Amino acid sequence: MIALATSLFAGGVDAAAQNEPTIFGGKELSSTNMAKFTKWTGVLERYEKELPQELQACQPTAQDPCHTARWRIFLKQLAGKNQAEQATLVNQYINKYLYVLDPINWQQDDYWATPRQFFGKNGDCEDFAIAKYMSLKHLGFTDKDMRILVLQDLNLNVGHAVLVIFLQGKAWLLDNQIPQIVEASRVKHYKPIFSINAERWWLHR
Repeated sequence: MIALATSLFAGGVDAAAQNEPTIFGGKELSSTNMAKFTKWTGVLERYEKELPQELQACQPTAQDPCHTARWRIFLKQLAGKNQAEQATLVNQYINKYLYVLDPINWQQDDYWATPRQFFGKNGDCEDFAIAKYMSLKHLGFTDKDMRILVLQDLNLNVGHAVLVIFLQGKAWLLDNQIPQIVEASRVKHYKPIFSINAERWWLHR
């Protein structure tokens, strides 16, 4: 993904996005060309098809505990709260699920799951981030307010993904490894690689 991110900018950068907030204070280059990010665009397409099913009545059984219906009920209960409270409670709710590696869950090295798939089988870091992204979008956050951020954890020397939201003029991390939401500037062991939302993506330098 890192090599891919760099190569996509060979044809030029969309300068119109250069005034948007940055993450970790670094430089960002932005583009709307997301043709190569098929895992992300694929999950958006699959989720669009799943949306109507989320509002259907569900009778809990041993085989189907109605995780998705319970999630939508939970989100409805957050409707009157401010965005900081909503983000905090969504982060706590999603972080209760189990971390499961993709080769175990999906027999693939890297699979990006929809919320419905995540609630049914748990997931890895980007699945937590996607579920939080969609949760907050249901609560009125815009795509511009949020990004899925792919980064390098310098402490563990592994790739990782989190959700970043822009709130009150600051960037905040919703991370499955951190119980509370935290201001991005306070986290020193993450090196951002690229971030993406439904409209565009950013290369971090």
